[in-house]
Amino acid sequence: MIQQDTIIAVSTPAGVGAIANIRLSGDKAIALVNENFQSVRKGKSLLHQKSHTIHLGHIVANGNVIDEVLVSLFKGPNSYTGEDVVEISCHGSHYIQEKILQHFLQQDCRLADHGEFTLRAFLNGKMDLSQAEAVADLIASNSEASHQIAMQQMRGGISNELKDLRLQLLDFAALIELELDFSGEDVEFADRTKFYDLIERISAVLKRLIDSFAFGNAMKNGIPVAIIGEPNVGKSTLLNALLNEEKAIVSDIAGTTRDAIEDEIVLNGVVFRFIDTAGLRTTSDVIENIGIQKAYEKAQKAQLVIFLIESKRIIDSPEDYKAQLQNIEEKLPEKNILIIANKVDQLSEIDQKFLKGNHEEVLLLSAKEKLGIDTLEKELISLINAGELSNNETVVTNSRHFESLSNAFTSIQDVKNGLDLGIASDLVAIDIRECLRHLGNITGEYDVDKDILGHIFSNFCIGK
Repeated sequence: MIQQDTIIAVSTPAGVGAIANIRLSGDKAIALVNENFQSVRKGKSLLHQKSHTIHLGHIVANGNVIDEVLVSLFKGPNSYTGEDVVEISCHGSHYIQEKILQHFLQQDCRLADHGEFTLRAFLNGKMDLSQAEAVADLIASNSEASHQIAMQQMRGGISNELKDLRLQLLDFAALIELELDFSGEDVEFADRTKFYDLIERISAVLKRLIDSFAFGNAMKNGIPVAIIGEPNVGKSTLLNALLNEEKAIVSDIAGTTRDAIEDEIVLNGVVFRFIDTAGLRTTSDVIENIGIQKAYEKAQKAQLVIFLIESKRIIDSPEDYKAQLQNIEEKLPEKNILIIANKVDQLSEIDQKFLKGNHEEVLLLSAKEKLGIDTLEKELISLINAGELSNNETVVTNSRHFESLSNAFTSIQDVKNGLDLGIASDLVAIDIRECLRHLGNITGEYDVDKDILGHIFSNFCIGK
């Protein structure tokens, strides 16, 4: 937590590129760079330049020019970290980067730890803890949806949701605490009716944020979609059609797929992780049975489940189709199941019309001929309700936030139950403080354990 020293790190990815960026932060950052910088304008000192300016010159070590660079100055507190920050843009040669880095490390600065620039931004009040964590999510975002959620969090999405309610709860906590000083006089400073209203509003907000976690976490990491069904119904062919490559082995031999095969595609800015599973059937093959068990395990963890069946089976054996579907629904309760009838290219026009007219719940396609794949993709986007991202509602994606919100919800329910039972104000005050502590843990407004901060920022890349 000591911030007196000056830190340095390469903030661009490893490897060779046209340009690399080396970042310094700390009280001596500008002075250190100035000592090793020769401007193209002779006699120009970085110490006397304005913040947010760029300067052309050379980094010099022991009288030898290492590289021609652009130096950007950001004076604290108006910088990313809140301290003096200097960014050196040099050529992308790995040798040049290392030469500059090692030269400065021999002087009065040290190599930055993982995420230390952002940690300093948090400790210096440039952002709260939830916003700092969103920086890592933004860097890791690999789709429009995950980028959108991370940007919302960086703008203080969850902080803004809780700020006003937390302040009101603090006010009531102060009044409850005041009552304790007058416990012998039987007075109430906190209006219980208004307190109940506040508790209901806090509970509603917390419940909505908690419920958004399953959706948000899936958006952040990719929507898992399990493809299940009997052997040879075309699960592997469907996976290949969706991915537009021969990812899974396709064979007429039943039981070819014995382990789950996964891959990702981006649809309408959302990452979907498709999982091809072993065919569901009764078999004496020990290894295949393990694969079948894994199929159900993958389906249990999936956000969506595709039940694939041959279109002819629905027409020729409707009772068998219903039995299969019922068995899957019993084993996967509360799962969103999309029923797809495959191999419609083998049906007559009359049979296709029959299926469309009598089984509206079934989506028709031919994985082999890639018929109906576009319709399936649109249906997938519709089912995961991507519209939740466009109405500016806060979506929780961080498991630490989810845990704190869940604990805060439990605490606020304890407060309500305490009021209902008429328990003493000092016990109510304990539950209020507990709720405030959990809410403060999200944004870092309460003292946060050093180990927790260390864990959070250890997941960042060096240089951020």
